[in-house]
Amino acid sequence: MMSLQVNGLTVEVDVAADTPLLWVLRENLKLTGSKFGCGIAACGACTVHVGGNAVRSCSYPVSAVGQQAVTTIEAVAADPVGKAVQVAWIKHDVPQCGYCQSGQVMTAVDFLKKKRHPSEAEVVAAMGGNLCRCGAYQRIKAAVLDASKSLA
Repeated sequence: MMSLQVNGLTVEVDVAADTPLLWVLRENLKLTGSKFGCGIAACGACTVHVGGNAVRSCSYPVSAVGQQAVTTIEAVAADPVGKAVQVAWIKHDVPQCGYCQSGQVMTAVDFLKKKRHPSEAEVVAAMGGNLCRCGAYQRIKAAVLDASKSLA
């Protein structure tokens, strides 16, 4: 049995130590906002925050979480940066199919917490590891830049 801090709550899960965090979130805790995309940490659809940092939960063993807080897309709006990103996402009509969007948002939030006033090139570089099959990259970039401005 493992105790985790997820979205501000303490939860107990009975899983193997090497179980990917994504499966614990989706299957055990029914937090299905984070998506399975590739299983090798290459696409970013599964991105969540662990200890305040973006991680690819599909390849992150639950045992590595320890006492660090886990935040998923379900709770990101409780954070002012998360709320600003979500508002910008809606304003710029970013999602098409939406599959990658929770990972995109979580990556953007992590990035903007570390770099409040990024350049366009910095946004492109920061978001470059998240894949979007629909090709919404221009709207993603615009939304991240807009969120940054709203946080000023």
